[in-house]
Amino acid sequence: MPSRILIIEDDSTIGNVLESSLRSHGHQVFWESTGTAGLARAASTPVDLVLLDLGLPDLDGVEVCRQLRRAQPGSILVILTARSAEMDVVVGLEAGADDYLVKPVRLTELHARIRAHLRRNEGSTARAVRPIGDLVVDVTRRRVTVAGHELRLRPKEFDLLARLAAQPDVALSRETLMSEVWDEHWYGSTKTLDVHVAALRRKIEEIAAATKARVPEIVTLRGHGYRLELDPPEPRNAAR
Repeated sequence: MPSRILIIEDDSTIGNVLESSLRSHGHQVFWESTGTAGLARAASTPVDLVLLDLGLPDLDGVEVCRQLRRAQPGSILVILTARSAEMDVVVGLEAGADDYLVKPVRLTELHARIRAHLRRNEGSTARAVRPIGDLVVDVTRRRVTVAGHELRLRPKEFDLLARLAAQPDVALSRETLMSEVWDEHWYGSTKTLDVHVAALRRKIEEIAAATKARVPEIVTLRGHGYRLELDPPEPRNAAR
C-alpha cells in the first residue's frame, strides 16, 4: 500500500517538483498551497507524513504545525525552512514537528529521509515491554505508561525514548541517537535531538509529579550524548 504524503507548500515550482518526485517513488500525494487548505485536508484525510513549509501566505506556519499535530497525531511531520531561519526550526520542533529539511531541498536527501521516517513509523516487530521503575515502554503497542497512566508522546518522542530504554544506564552518543532514531545519513546540526529530549523530560517529569511515580531521568553527557538512568547520582557542577 503506498504511503500517503501531504505537502503544504505555496511555491508552485517547489510544490510541483516535490509532488512529481514523490509520485514517481510510488507515494500517494496530496498538495495544498495554503495553511487553511492543508489543515482541511489533514482533518479529512489520514496521512503517513506531512511536508510543511513554514512560510505560508495565509496562516502562521508554526500554528499550522501545532494544529497538524493535533489533527494527525500518528503521522510524521517534517518542516521545510530557509537556511537563514534557524530559530524557526527550534520553534517548529517545539510546536510538534519530528524533523526538518533546509531549502533548497535536495531530492536525494528528501527521499532518504522520508524512507527512514516511514520505515521507523511502521513500528518495531520486536515484542518487548521495557519497565524502568514505574515507566513502561511497550514497543509492540507503541505505548508508554507511568504507574499505569498513559504518557502521550509524538512518534519521534516515542522512538527516542524506546531507543534510550533499550539500553538503560548505557551512554549513547548523539551520533548513535541521530542515526538510529532519525536518519543513518544525518549530518549537520542535531538540534532536533535536543528539542525532543527537552520535550521528553518535561512530559516525564510532569506525569511523575502528578502520580508520585519513580521514573528514570535522561542524563546529559556533555560532549557525548545521553543516558537513561533510574535514580542517577546528583551532579556536582554539571547542569542538565
